Amino acid sequence: MSDEFALDPDLCHLNHAAVGPWPRRAVAAVTRFAEENARQGSLDYPVWLAVEQRLRERLAWLIGADQTADIALAKNTSEALSVIAHGLPWTPGDSIVGIAQEFPSNRVVWESLADQGVTWRALDLDGSSDPEADLIALCDDSTRMIAVSWVQYASGLRLDLERLGAWCRANDVLLCVDAIQGLGALPFDLKRFQADFVVADGHKWMLGPEGLALLYVRSGLRERLTLRQFGWHMVEHSGDFDRTDWTPARDARRFECGSPNLLGAHALEASLSLLAEIGMDEVWRRLQARTAHLIALIDARGFELLTPRDAERRAGIVTFRVPGESSSRLYSSLMARRVLCAQRGGGIRFSPHFYTPLETLERAMYILDEILE
Repeated sequence: MSDEFALDPDLCHLNHAAVGPWPRRAVAAVTRFAEENARQGSLDYPVWLAVEQRLRERLAWLIGADQTADIALAKNTSEALSVIAHGLPWTPGDSIVGIAQEFPSNRVVWESLADQGVTWRALDLDGSSDPEADLIALCDDSTRMIAVSWVQYASGLRLDLERLGAWCRANDVLLCVDAIQGLGALPFDLKRFQADFVVADGHKWMLGPEGLALLYVRSGLRERLTLRQFGWHMVEHSGDFDRTDWTPARDARRFECGSPNLLGAHALEASLSLLAEIGMDEVWRRLQARTAHLIALIDARGFELLTPRDAERRAGIVTFRVPGESSSRLYSSLMARRVLCAQRGGGIRFSPHFYTPLETLERAMYILDEILE
């Protein structure tokens, strides 16, 4: 499937945990959409809406949801989390349990509830050998939700969502999962994980554009969320513009106040069609082979691996540190040599995908060798 990607041959793209490249089919879909618009305006608008509906179906497939009625399209992960955080009814004294090392989107949104008397309790992963047990230990009678990333953006630690979900469901605690660093990289099983909310932007492992994100809300919870945004699109009879009485849509469209991002929908739908053709089990098998190869290259050089070694604890992120070297300097030097990566968690973060040639991993490490010399 490497022919699906038109990356410059002198570029080592190891940054899918930040922004992934589009496959050729996504580029083609957006080009067709733009050309249709240029030639005939919105004549094919119903066809465009059919593409958006296919996108909802693909997102439902990606997480294992039974129905598209539970799938809303948000602008990004932060907006999706805000819909949840500021939609749920809170009582002063309530608490939310999370992780201290989270990406700011998964910290700021919960801290913003402080003026409602809600406390955010954070687990420090640096002192935890069993993060699921330690997250559960932070919960008490005041805890209404555990809100975590499936995969930590800096270290690449993957949580056991099945374990967390079972405990949350048994104890009437909500589970909110930011799945942005896992969806598109490995299979997600909503039935096993029992998440109440799942959010993820499409521009990383899903290989889509920025500006379009998944918001899954368990059907029994939709009407418990107070709506904070309103417009023509979120009402039940959205096409009846002369109607003066209105109610929010019964399905997850109630969280989409205005016009859809059809340009983004064409790109993301096409990108997900690639993952569907390959199958997420096969995507994950290929990605695991690449991360294992990368870890072997890191170990052979005596570098310090910051990502968990246990394959059950990893996804597509591999973060490492070179002892005695400035990660900031190495990052700048790697980027200058067209090794696209990130500086995260005190080290260098590489994040290949299922299609990344093994030769790209080896070339990136050889370039690093040359920088160190």
